[in-house]
Amino acid sequence: MSGAYAGDRTTGFASPASDSTEGPIDLSAALDLQRPNRYPVRVVGDALAARGILHGDILIVDTAARPQSGCVVVARWQDQTIVCEITRQGGGWWLRSGKGQDAQMHRLDPAHDSEVWAVVAALVRTQV
Repeated sequence: MSGAYAGDRTTGFASPASDSTEGPIDLSAALDLQRPNRYPVRVVGDALAARGILHGDILIVDTAARPQSGCVVVARWQDQTIVCEITRQGGGWWLRSGKGQDAQMHRLDPAHDSEVWAVVAALVRTQV
């Protein structure tokens, strides 16, 4: 007997939807991890809990994607790697990290050791 659950074998009475069960889900394919610019990154901290990103979550990031205002990115800022929201204001890009009144805004400026490394494309939660 295989260790994978296929959805078609149950105990008790058979489900009326048994003929429409989906096969095994391939997370690598669903998250497009075969692309060379996609990486899993584990979150440390809860600065973006308001966005639904929690400590221990796994983010699937795309280093080839172009950031858009309001999306979540992984960035380098003053020798730190941070997960933050990027916004466009006043003709420049800003990184917002933290939550509530503790939120900090940092101007994105490659001349001063700051850059976007990747855009967050997906989130995987291993604990519910």
